[in-house]
Amino acid sequence: MMEFCPKCGSIMVPVKKGKQVYLKCPKCGYTRSKAPKSLKLEEKVKHEKVLVIEKDETNLPVTEKICPKCGHNKAWWWVQQTRSADEPPTQFFKCTKCGYVWREY
Repeated sequence: MMEFCPKCGSIMVPVKKGKQVYLKCPKCGYTRSKAPKSLKLEEKVKHEKVLVIEKDETNLPVTEKICPKCGHNKAWWWVQQTRSADEPPTQFFKCTKCGYVWREY
């Protein structure tokens, strides 16, 4: 059963103060001191499992490119449009050894 605020017409929500439960309008603040007897306020906490990834796995293509930081010769690469549509896209590289990221225009 839903109750509506007599002042503004919004849906009244149950609020618990101590042991007493009453209805309050979230829009205008109107309160009804006595809530219906059938009203029960419960709080349920839903616990979700968190997935922990221990290893950084990258699903990008690999090319032979010399890293400017460590000198390693393999890097992941991807292309991204960083400027306006009439400009060519930017090619990014990430070293497979040290993780350094650089770009070429």
